[in-house]
Amino acid sequence: MKGNAKLIETLNALLADELTAVNQYMVHAGMAENWGYAKLHDHFEKRAIDEMKHAERLIGRIIFLEGVPIVSHLLALHIGADVPKQFANDREAEAGAIAAYNAAIKLAGEVADFATREILESILDDEDRHIDQIEEKLDQIGHMTLGIFLSTQVG
Repeated sequence: MKGNAKLIETLNALLADELTAVNQYMVHAGMAENWGYAKLHDHFEKRAIDEMKHAERLIGRIIFLEGVPIVSHLLALHIGADVPKQFANDREAEAGAIAAYNAAIKLAGEVADFATREILESILDDEDRHIDQIEEKLDQIGHMTLGIFLSTQVG
């Protein structure tokens, strides 16, 4: 099924966001593991897997719409030097993703591609959950102090 060119372009932009997020979360996971924070590593790794699944869904939809998925375009990574900065950078990335998905959902509706809109809405639900989890971790750091929070992430 030939899809709307503007929507395919938008889906490729979302794909670039997702592939960038995968890389950022994997680097953060590796850093957490290196620091001995196994639970934090698992948190970041799970998030990277979620983003990989989003990328997979976008690739599938682009192909269905007879577009070409562009997997070689990545945005700038924002790697945090410490855990609070990692969460802050990840929160910023998720907020950008939420705004981009909302705009894409609007565009999908305007071009009457409701199946694509449904896929995008599903991914948006995940992104909303992601930002909520990041804000929860930042709140925990604020309430517990960083040292106590990090002690809960060992093992």
